[in-house]
Amino acid sequence: MKNFKLFVLSTILGLGFFLVSSISFTGQAMALSDADKASIGTEITTIYRAARGVVAKSQKLINDASKGDKGLSADVVIAKTKENYKKATGSDFAMADAGSLKGQTQKALLDSITEVMNNAQPLINEKGKGLKGFLPAIFAKQMGDGFNKNIGGKAYIKLTAPKSYVRNRANRPDKWEANVIESKFKDAGYEKNKVFTENAKHKGKDAFRLILPEYYKKACLNCHGEPKGAKDITGGKKEGGKLGELGGAISFVIYN
Repeated sequence: MKNFKLFVLSTILGLGFFLVSSISFTGQAMALSDADKASIGTEITTIYRAARGVVAKSQKLINDASKGDKGLSADVVIAKTKENYKKATGSDFAMADAGSLKGQTQKALLDSITEVMNNAQPLINEKGKGLKGFLPAIFAKQMGDGFNKNIGGKAYIKLTAPKSYVRNRANRPDKWEANVIESKFKDAGYEKNKVFTENAKHKGKDAFRLILPEYYKKACLNCHGEPKGAKDITGGKKEGGKLGELGGAISFVIYN
């Protein structure tokens, strides 16, 4: 009987801790203004894009069959990511307070980059093999999956694109994303590179949503350019994209 009472007490205490923790996070998220959430979303999508840019710029090195160790460790990629971040923002990357949502999202993304790069070392450094298949989009998908796991349901990130340009079905835009892409980003009067934000449902949950448009750069057209339908180096079909055209978007969510 005594042991049963102790079990009940420990269960109640554990449940109480869970409820307090849940209320604590909910309170933190609710306390943030939309401007605060937009700032976090802009920060994380910028870091995400900066990291993907490192892998994009390193494709020739990654696919060099004559080299073994490519020198693209997790630490090197993160250092280069911070360099890209500074070029994009004009400011040095700085970690926020660990207890803040911004600090938690920063850590979740950097930890994901570390994990993805550590796991990819055998593939990247395989000598005698050319095309590795470790492409920017593949890296971005893995990085996003890691972030979504690490952040524990507080936020979510995803690489997406106009429906006609999506190759990986997992990256298909949801209804909200597709609507923003078609009605906002594709509008000739929409300001280029401007994020769009809105309070809207995500996977059935109330959320603050942010989406960042992305446009084809010269390097992108090697796989996504013209002629449409021709095979790229991966064997996929080119989309026929043009320089400066809307080619994708980074979608970010903070759950309320």
